[in-house]
Amino acid sequence: MDTTAIILGIISFLGTVIGTFAGIITSAKLTNYRLEQLEKKVDKHNSLVERMYSVETEIKILKKGGKLNERIESIVKS
Repeated sequence: MDTTAIILGIISFLGTVIGTFAGIITSAKLTNYRLEQLEKKVDKHNSLVERMYSVETEIKILKKGGKLNERIESIVKS
């Protein structure tokens, strides 16, 4: 067997291994970046949901207070 062929085979193998690992690392970095962006969007969404729940609760309280005031006024007028 020719030593040139062996050297060429080793160089080809190393190139394949390096390329494969570079692809895996790049893919992992991209996946992590996209997950971070998705987590930020989910945090914004959850924050909005929490704020809306608080607003809805306050509206219910205000509506109940308004009905109570109407009842008191009707009793006072009677």
